[in-house]
Amino acid sequence: MIDISLDDPARDDVRQLLEEHLADMYATSPAESVHALDHSALSGPDITFWTAREDGVLLACGALKELPAAENGTREGELKSMRTAVGARGRGIAGLLLATITDEARSRGFARLCLETGSEDYFAAARRLYLRHGFTECPPFADYTLDPNSVFMSLDLAPAAVS
Repeated sequence: MIDISLDDPARDDVRQLLEEHLADMYATSPAESVHALDHSALSGPDITFWTAREDGVLLACGALKELPAAENGTREGELKSMRTAVGARGRGIAGLLLATITDEARSRGFARLCLETGSEDYFAAARRLYLRHGFTECPPFADYTLDPNSVFMSLDLAPAAVS
């Protein structure tokens, strides 16, 4: 059974997975286009961090960063550091973790969940995952700027209007 729960990004096995994630990001994208966070940044007060485990073995991780509220008071979140361990890929774990994070963003009243991922072929599977879960491409958000190495996506979380 897969257990998705809040966790500490400084935990040894999580740190190792995050270090692998950062190494892959720097191997596939120019340094100025890498927006992944290390374990210390993921421990910030504006970030909630989850892991997926099976029998205690780390399978994946992901985080929700609360973005500053817009002038009109609209609140949004950013998906950060989604990573599935190599041996756990293809089992649907990323989708389960993404659903957990999306549900939390909705429960907090966020109007939108945003993310930045790479434009290179290496990131094609991630982009397909996000598209399957309703994300669409969008302009840069928060402090991001246009970058040919980045794809920006968002998911509208606002409740549907009742007619």
